[in-house]
Amino acid sequence: MKKWLGWLGLAATGVVGLVLVCAACVYGLSEARLRKNWEVKAATLAIPADSVSIARGDHLVHSLGGCAECHGEKLQGKKMIDEPVFARVSSINLTRGKGGVGALLTDADFVRALRNGVGPNGRALVIMPSRDYGNLSDADVAAIIAYLHTIPSVDNETSAPRLGPVARAMLVAGKLPFFDAEVIDHERPHVASVTPSVTAGYGAYLASVGCKGCHGPALAGGPIPGGPPDSPPAANLTPGGSLKNWTEQDFVNTIRTGVRPNKIPLNEAMPWKVFRNLTDDELAAVWMYLKTLPGTPTPGLQTASR
Repeated sequence: MKKWLGWLGLAATGVVGLVLVCAACVYGLSEARLRKNWEVKAATLAIPADSVSIARGDHLVHSLGGCAECHGEKLQGKKMIDEPVFARVSSINLTRGKGGVGALLTDADFVRALRNGVGPNGRALVIMPSRDYGNLSDADVAAIIAYLHTIPSVDNETSAPRLGPVARAMLVAGKLPFFDAEVIDHERPHVASVTPSVTAGYGAYLASVGCKGCHGPALAGGPIPGGPPDSPPAANLTPGGSLKNWTEQDFVNTIRTGVRPNKIPLNEAMPWKVFRNLTDDELAAVWMYLKTLPGTPTPGLQTASR
């Protein structure tokens, strides 16, 4: 009996040791990715100070970019994920108040964050949708930064992101798309400016910033990259999908109210409260663009929640 107990004790010790070794490996590998330095040179942009440009930046922040959705209505930063086993992530306070970075970041830092997903310390930013913001023109990026220079100070100290064991394991396994810096083409060119107009071309520009990050490059829907496991799939926005029987007015009303033509509310994963701030002309342009897409039937997504 003692011999068996001895063997069981050795086996248990071995299992515990193996678990500790695996945990150490996961921690080490994930930490190496978290601490990777990205040497990215930000483009030099002339930041305007005129009221028209600042108003444009204000509009982009509160209607298209989703900045206010993640950073708060006053861009003061807020808690986004609070699951210790998974992760604790808060967005940064972008103002000049206590705990904010508004007085610390240079214009180049803002450009690098928006377009490259890289912070001033050279590390990848967590849950920063720079793949989408990288589609913004030089003029619109400059307008956003111009607006950030004018926002009121808000005192709010937020904590640095902390990944728990589950998130670290997913990161090592390549199942945690938290870092856009890892997938961005940091050398891609950017257009100088895009003229707002009620055209499919301008609609394509708006969709590249506000829609494709969740609904996919072809806007055919599917699982949302980086979304929670219980998040509904993004809807198919092509003429062969969820909107195939909608009118332009149905589309506008849904974005404005968060309720689809069939009276079913949009899932909370859809940031319609941000997109409802788009102008009538902008929504018309997006609708025109969506109608130019090839119809892509996706069974199971025709009536997706998003």
